[in-house]
Amino acid sequence: MTAVPPAAIASAAEIRGLRRQFLLRAVSAAGVDIIFTTVFVAFAGAWAYAPRSIAVGLFLLGGVNYLACRRLLDPIDEFLAGRRSFEDIERRLTQLPLLTGARVAVLALAMVGFRMLAPVLWPDDTLRALPTQTLADAIALCILLPLFYFTYIYFVISDYLGGLCAFIFSRTGRNLSLFFGRYRLKLGIALLVISLAPMAAVVIDLFSYDGVKLQFEIATDVAISLMGMAVSVYFIGRSLLSPIRNLSRAMSLVAAGDMTVRVPVTSNDEVGELTGQFNTMVEGLRERERIRETFGRYVDESVASTILQRGGDGVLAGETREATILFTDVSGFTTIAETLPPDHLIGALNEYLETVLAPIQAHGGVVNTFIGDGLFASFNMPLACPAHASAAIRAAIDIQRAVAGRCFGEAKVPFVTRIGISTGSVIGGSVGAGQRLSFTLLGDTVNLAARLEKLNKDHGTSILLSETTRAGCGTEFVFKPLGSTAVRGRSASLAIFTIDTV
Repeated sequence: MTAVPPAAIASAAEIRGLRRQFLLRAVSAAGVDIIFTTVFVAFAGAWAYAPRSIAVGLFLLGGVNYLACRRLLDPIDEFLAGRRSFEDIERRLTQLPLLTGARVAVLALAMVGFRMLAPVLWPDDTLRALPTQTLADAIALCILLPLFYFTYIYFVISDYLGGLCAFIFSRTGRNLSLFFGRYRLKLGIALLVISLAPMAAVVIDLFSYDGVKLQFEIATDVAISLMGMAVSVYFIGRSLLSPIRNLSRAMSLVAAGDMTVRVPVTSNDEVGELTGQFNTMVEGLRERERIRETFGRYVDESVASTILQRGGDGVLAGETREATILFTDVSGFTTIAETLPPDHLIGALNEYLETVLAPIQAHGGVVNTFIGDGLFASFNMPLACPAHASAAIRAAIDIQRAVAGRCFGEAKVPFVTRIGISTGSVIGGSVGAGQRLSFTLLGDTVNLAARLEKLNKDHGTSILLSETTRAGCGTEFVFKPLGSTAVRGRSASLAIFTIDTV
């Protein structure tokens, strides 16, 4: 196996294969010409003329075309071998169908001219069977046949270019960025050759011939046109529709959440430009997703999503809303921390907080801050949470059930959780200075929830909630009143309640 140079993109065998594919497609015009010639001589009954006519086609569209097109791929071969940059060959890539088609069209014109002049230049019995042509028919043939071969080769090489660009993209990640082609023009030329050119040939026949000669010309033109259309439509469809299908599949993948998609740009027109813009868009979405996930490690993921969705400078403006606040804390955590190695303590704490986090998120809450061994969560701020008081109570009950009798971390540490819940008006928004911002909640409701969490120690309870929270739950739960108690920061006593977690 041939060794690949360090800077090479493809092996020598791969480069030869790509060149061979290109040249075979370029000289395929000679094969199409053999079919056309066979149809013509079959209708004319001039089989003796066939070898000479086919030989001319093979010589010009096969041999001369092969030599003319070989040099077109030289710069691309050098790029694949690592001797040129992508920028050096990008224009040649985008012009490859046009340059190849132009060469074939010139050779096709020379071939048509030679065949028309053959009876004059080399009069013999072989050529007497050929039907004579009118000037209008001869001019039409000199225009329509080279136009057909140009269009056919243009789309055949465009199809090849799609595979070549996909190969380069898979090896280097580089895409075309020159878009001077026009999709509308390509489609217009394709329709012109497929539909209008055959019609024009038939119309010229109608005005040029009559009788049996007219029937022969129309039959020949129709037969050749049908075969030409069948061959051309296949490659035109592949060339024009494949990039769109690839883009459509990629869009479906992105819609399904796959942000790793990138599509090779395989055309130099608006579809290619659209594909490039699609790749740029997906890159932006991928970066946005990465930022959202990064935010989600430091603040609740739903808060990060809300910030990104609102755009602007990434700031949530202050607003006041009725919400329920939940505080948790671990009883006797300071004593536990003094007896455990730091790595064991952090491992146990992380496992515990993950256990506490799940019920909060399951019931529509948002964890705003982790505070040492506890956390501060909110329901209905900043994200809507219907029946937020009941949701917070359900989350608190599920937390107590999840941690009860469980030990965490390698040290198998039991954590006893205290929870305080309060409902009322809450102010929420982004606060900070300079480029450092944090989403936070402020107000008496927040302070009260923190105070209630600490009062659990005095009342021997695991969950304490305020009168406003109890009222917000209606008759959904059975609460146990604990009377009124003084709360630091409040002048009047506050009625407090607890609930059975069994």
